[in-house]
Amino acid sequence: MSVHWPIIRRSLLTPRRIGIVDDQRSWRDIELVIGALHLASEIERRSNSKTVGVMLPTTGLFPMAALAGWMLGRTLVPLNYLLKKDELRYVVRDCETDIVVTVQPMLDMVGELPDSVDILKVEDVSFKGLPEPRWPAHRKPDDLATLLYTSGTSGKPKGVMLTHGNLTENIRQCCEWVDFGRKDVILGVLPQFHSFGFTVLTLLPLTVGCKVIYSARFTPTKIIKLFRKHNPTAFIGLPSMYNALMSVKEAKAEDLASLRYTVSGGEPLSDAVFDRFKERFDIKIHEGYGLTETSPVTNWCRPFEFKRGSVGRALPRVDERIVDVESGRVLGAGKEGEVRIKGPNVMQGYFKLEEETRNAFDEDGYFRTGDMGRFDEDGHLSITGRIKEMLIIGGENVFPREIEEVLDKHETVEASGVIGVPDESRGETPLAFVQTKEDAEFDAKALRSWCREHLAGYKVPREIRHIDEMPRNPTGKIMRRELAEKLKEEPAKEQKQEAGSS
Repeated sequence: MSVHWPIIRRSLLTPRRIGIVDDQRSWRDIELVIGALHLASEIERRSNSKTVGVMLPTTGLFPMAALAGWMLGRTLVPLNYLLKKDELRYVVRDCETDIVVTVQPMLDMVGELPDSVDILKVEDVSFKGLPEPRWPAHRKPDDLATLLYTSGTSGKPKGVMLTHGNLTENIRQCCEWVDFGRKDVILGVLPQFHSFGFTVLTLLPLTVGCKVIYSARFTPTKIIKLFRKHNPTAFIGLPSMYNALMSVKEAKAEDLASLRYTVSGGEPLSDAVFDRFKERFDIKIHEGYGLTETSPVTNWCRPFEFKRGSVGRALPRVDERIVDVESGRVLGAGKEGEVRIKGPNVMQGYFKLEEETRNAFDEDGYFRTGDMGRFDEDGHLSITGRIKEMLIIGGENVFPREIEEVLDKHETVEASGVIGVPDESRGETPLAFVQTKEDAEFDAKALRSWCREHLAGYKVPREIRHIDEMPRNPTGKIMRRELAEKLKEEPAKEQKQEAGSS
């Protein structure tokens, strides 16, 4: 059940196959294994901790370092190099590692790491000659494979404990659900510290034996060139990435014609992006769903059962239910409630956080996702919002996404974010932030009129503010929490145009 053994075994069967192409070089399967053996010897010589920190760009270096750590029986800790310095230093200390595998450009970007860790730079390791032979460690299904740190409610990242069994099972679930094979080519643009980049764009192709093309930076023009050069059959990205690809004026439908799977995840896909992408490239973007805590994939809308707005049905051996938030009662099709999940891909818990681990599961052992959703009669899941972001306006539940969907369809809007603000008469009322398209003029009054045409009156934002650029997390998701903080920091002020009367 060791997640690394199938990768090593398959690589030795096809040693000369080019399995990875990144910004710097191509990697044959045998080069990945030999490189991992060299690196494992260096880690073993310099480190005694159970965990190994890895801070590397999206390249073949990352799976090489992952294999090296697992060969030694260690737990891998992918480090999010886009975190703020204090957060990154907290993660390094919290995971209890004494070594971080990295490269100098990463150190130049993030600054200093805690003095307690040894910095192992890959460029300083000699990969010449034959590596020291070793038998890769065997791990049991319940043995810890990785700690993936995700944002915590307290503001501090939490280490999600995923086992070898969790990761192996999620790879198997994905492969049973969609027929990935050795002829497939996956274009990988998500960071490998991200759960989808880690499992779906790194471990899955290496296990199956399909080629993966990595780009360390998402630059729309460059990505279109990679489509033309490598003809990928699968692309998995964030909604913001699909939106950005449409900014490449010379991009044509034939550039993406090789795709079998075009999947969006990480946050809900807006109707505006779906419609524009379909019109531009004649491709339907299919949504998937999952969380770091579920390894991550739980749902995937396959092309032959496509439904607009659906993230698909649950993968094999994933048990999902919709639960009433107030009563805990399990709800039927068409009813909206919290999505809860049970299955062999669900995490072991949060590292060193016993109380938060207990609170993450209900009395039946289902993981509380914090996401609101509903099933249709065919078992397709639609995600409607986050419980913590839900607004209660005059007793009615309203999710920011519903308002954002309307704003994003306006011809002047590039992106929008909606938060709730206190209101004496209705409890809460929505306030919207809007980032306009290049050269478009911000007109709050026109945007409110647009909302009144497409939304119930109580859902129309009381105020619409202009923002130069939406705050986003490292994977491109709009951070509504930062919008709320921005509102606290700035006193209400007049926009370029009047917000309009209610």
